[in-house]
This record gives sequence, C-alpha cells and structure tokens, in this order.
Amino acid sequence: MNLSELTAPIANDMKAVDAVIRARLDSDVVLIRTIGDYIVGAGGKRMRPAMVLMMAKALGYEGATHHLLAAVVEFIHTATLLHDDVVDESDMRRGRSTANAVFGNAASVLVGDYLYSRSFEMMVESNSMPAMSVLSGATTVIAEGEVLQLLNVHDPDVSLERYLQVVRYKTAKLFEAAAQVGAIVAGATPRQEAAAAAYGRHIGTAFQLIDDVLDYNGDVDTLGKNVGDDLREGKPTMPLIRVMEVGSSAQKQLIQDAIRSGVADFSAVAQAIHDTEALNYTRQAAVAEAELARQALAEFPISVHQESLLEFCSFAVERDH
Repeated sequence: MNLSELTAPIANDMKAVDAVIRARLDSDVVLIRTIGDYIVGAGGKRMRPAMVLMMAKALGYEGATHHLLAAVVEFIHTATLLHDDVVDESDMRRGRSTANAVFGNAASVLVGDYLYSRSFEMMVESNSMPAMSVLSGATTVIAEGEVLQLLNVHDPDVSLERYLQVVRYKTAKLFEAAAQVGAIVAGATPRQEAAAAAYGRHIGTAFQLIDDVLDYNGDVDTLGKNVGDDLREGKPTMPLIRVMEVGSSAQKQLIQDAIRSGVADFSAVAQAIHDTEALNYTRQAAVAEAELARQALAEFPISVHQESLLEFCSFAVERDH
C-alpha cells in the first residue's frame, strides 16, 4: 500500500490541513511567503500530520481542532528541516534544491524561526494545555537531539546507544508527539494516550532506521536526496556502526576514516556494508520497532482508522523513499 492509499480515509482532513498550512504561512513579509510557498510546493509525505488525524479519528474524534494541531506538527517538522539543511550544508531535498541553496542560509534559518513562532501561536489557539505541553516539550527534545547529533558528527566512537538516543530525540519525538496529540484532542484515556505516544515513538524510530538503509541502497531519483549524504556529512548511522562492530579490522578502519573525514571510496564502504549484512541488520531493527508500534494499537477500538495506523507500521519499513 502506498501513502496515498494509506491516507485515503482521511483525504478530506488532509486537504483541510493543507488549507490551514497555506493560510498560516501568509505574511506581510514577502520573503516569508515566497519561501513558505516553495516549501509547501515541495510536497513531502506529510506523515506526521497524517498521524495526528488518524489517531484522533481512531478514537472517534469529530471536531476540527485536529486540523490545527496537525498543521502545527508540520510547521515544527518543516522548521527542523530548514535548520537541518543549513547545518548539514545540504543542497537537495525531495528531489529539488533546498531552500538554503535557493534563498541562502540566513533566510532559511529565519523562516525556520518564523515557523516555530507561528506554531506556538497556533498551539495557543487550540486551547488545549495538554496538547501545548506535549508539543512544546517535543520542540525542546528535538533541539537537544540536533545538538547531540552535532556532537556525534565525525566521531567514529559513537555507540549504538548514543546513536539511538539521537534517533529518539531528533526524529521519533515528533512522531510520538503527533500521535499523542491526536489522542489528547479525542479525549483519550490515560492508557490510550500512553499507547498512542508509544506507537508514534516506535514508528518514528523505524522510519529513521529505514532512512539509514535508504542512504546506502536507495535510488537518488526515488529518494529525493543525494544517496550517501550521511557518510559525506560524517554521520555515524546504524549501518556504519554495525560494520565497525562486526567487520574485519580493515573494514572497521575504512569506516572510521570515512566518518572522521567525510571522504571515502563510497563503493568500498557500500561493499563493507554488504559483506557484514549491515543493511539487513538495520532493517530488522526497524521491523522490530514497527512490531512494537503495532502492539500498542491493541488499546484502540477496531475501525478503518485503526487499520490505517496498522498499515502505517508496514509502510514505515517497506517504503523505498
């Protein structure tokens, strides 16, 4: 099942969220509108806002506040991408030039700040202190994750535990917050809210681990970014850490040198990853996370939306982009 089929039951809600996003990107400052339109035009999977909507619907929600909160989640995500691309000096995302490549680093950082500020205004409008608490807390954890990742760059001694902490903070936390907020707005029980948070956390972790896999075996046109970027940026991801754990002395040295310098024979690195079955190891770790997410859904009543959340588990690990 592809993502459009997966989100078909919430198609009208997704359109409503897109309308909120476009309305709230409006500004008297022309450059903000221009960059905002550029980002929205780039598309993206909208997985995090979809999770807000699916979770709320799975618990029977019939209002409209979930549209606002889903847009908040997308704004937070987009702000992190704008800042990420500047920090990583990236020039391609979603198959086209990044905003910083087109408009410059300063404009990208400042528009990212604008999106964070706008998202907090919208949180207040939701009039839900629990939702505000979850989302504001998530933005803090995400920022911590960004700094932790920065500390890990070009460090070949990063352990799997340290790497997974970055994944939980930087990527999984917003998935967790999205699912939890969807449950909150629907009036979930404490047990259901905890299950929703666990679901999002495990899906987010699985999603990032598959990104790690795709960085080494994805197709650049399908993936929408430069394959091998993580290595060039000196980021020690799970496949690389796995090679250093189980590979030969020569393979370990190859990876260590590549992480330190960001420069390597990519084909030799890819061969070392293949020989140690590091991608399969990483994929299996993602599958295990998706299974934990699937188990968390036992707390929710059976419905078309619960089924979509279950399908999300499969999509997260089977996707090719």
